[in-house]
Amino acid sequence: MLGTVASHAQTDNLAAVRLALRNGSSRELAQYLAPTVKVGFSGDKQSYSSTQAELVMKDFFAKNAPNTFEYIHQGSSEGGIQYAIGRYTGRSGTYRVFVTLKPARGTPMIDTLEFTKE
Repeated sequence: MLGTVASHAQTDNLAAVRLALRNGSSRELAQYLAPTVKVGFSGDKQSYSSTQAELVMKDFFAKNAPNTFEYIHQGSSEGGIQYAIGRYTGRSGTYRVFVTLKPARGTPMIDTLEFTKE
């Protein structure tokens, strides 16, 4: 039963992250950011505090307002790391998005968020 609850929490967080990306909302996304997050754009990846990452994403959404965002693939590792690959279509083009959620503070939180322009 505990495994089912943990799996459900991970799925809920991935669904919430998808919705935040689809809405272009850095505020919604911030609720799921780990204390330190790796954020990347086309290969240039940096580590940020959750507050800095929220500002980086706010700037990205301001310049690239979303038209659509959907997950293409989702999965998890044996270590409990949840991941998803998606396609973000925005004002300035289409991006492949890679998201990983790792357990932090007892719940799956965004550890990595990478955007690669297609």
